[in-house]
Amino acid sequence: MSKKWKVGIVGARGLSTVLGFNGIPDAEVAALCDTDAALLENQSKKLNIPHTYRVYDDMLLSDIDIVVVATPMQLHCEMVLKALDAGKHVLSEVTAGCSMDELWWIVDAVERTGLTYMMAENYCYIPQVQLVGELIRRGMLGDIYYGEGEYLHDVKSLAVYPDGRTSWRSYWQLGKSGNFYPTHSLGPLMSWFAGDRVKTICCMGSGRHVAPEFRQEDTTLTLCQLESGKLVRLRTDCISPRPHNLSYYSVQGTKGVYEAPRGLGDQHKLWLEEMGDAQDHAKWRPLSDYNHLLPARYLNATEEQKAAGHWGGDFFIIEDFMHAVRTGERPAVDIYDACSWTAVGLLSQESLKNGGKPVDIPDFRKK
Repeated sequence: MSKKWKVGIVGARGLSTVLGFNGIPDAEVAALCDTDAALLENQSKKLNIPHTYRVYDDMLLSDIDIVVVATPMQLHCEMVLKALDAGKHVLSEVTAGCSMDELWWIVDAVERTGLTYMMAENYCYIPQVQLVGELIRRGMLGDIYYGEGEYLHDVKSLAVYPDGRTSWRSYWQLGKSGNFYPTHSLGPLMSWFAGDRVKTICCMGSGRHVAPEFRQEDTTLTLCQLESGKLVRLRTDCISPRPHNLSYYSVQGTKGVYEAPRGLGDQHKLWLEEMGDAQDHAKWRPLSDYNHLLPARYLNATEEQKAAGHWGGDFFIIEDFMHAVRTGERPAVDIYDACSWTAVGLLSQESLKNGGKPVDIPDFRKK
């Protein structure tokens, strides 16, 4: 009989992975941990999770094999380190940590224990992101050299809990300067620039005009120079009053270009040199014209898998994580990716406070 991998989730508000694990035959969500007793009881009953814990250390003493860290971001590092020290594999929500020291501590712990750590950057699993990645791998966009990622999400209302208490977001997100939340924008781009890494960044902000009570700028722009010399631009805006656009991306190559929708009926679109247009008359075509080139598992996804969340990507991120746990192979978003992408946000604060001064991103793979 094959092993049944038992999963414990810490953070009863962060349950986007449950449906994904439920779709994996040899995985079982066996435990849920949260300090909010009422929420813990309600969510465990709703999702048929058999064991509940108010104390995280108690859950780590149980026979679970895997911990999903789905708590506020300032708690990620401590909980990841404790899970690894307890012999548990880890799937951590973004970001990996909240300081450069934390990132190095997690790298050291993963290397020391040899356990699987994966960051749950589920935007890498958006079907359109996967499709563009396939076009790039096939050479249809030529050599890509410029990309853009934007995360535009007004979250000012989340700075206060419904009962009037100040929330953690008021401090750890809106209380910070710079690009505090880079990975949803950067992760998909770096999956396209495969094998490359961010070497240097420059960050500038627009100042605080909409909500000066927060330390977060209305908009920040972060330029990332890759080790190859190629360029990536990130925009993060969680303050400005505007419709959300959580997943805007574009990429330019020597033979084509892709752009995500901007809204109001826009759609994912691309132009490829192979379309044969005269350059002066090049016209966008729907990305969906190439849906037949999606990875097979997306084309053959069941309704249950599609329902897992985030445009169907939440099932496949769990599938990839579980494959890495079973085999010991490198996970799709490993500790080095997680820390490199997170460091872009952390060090953007240093750049911004020094007038956009270039700051180098360490190579976490170096000893």
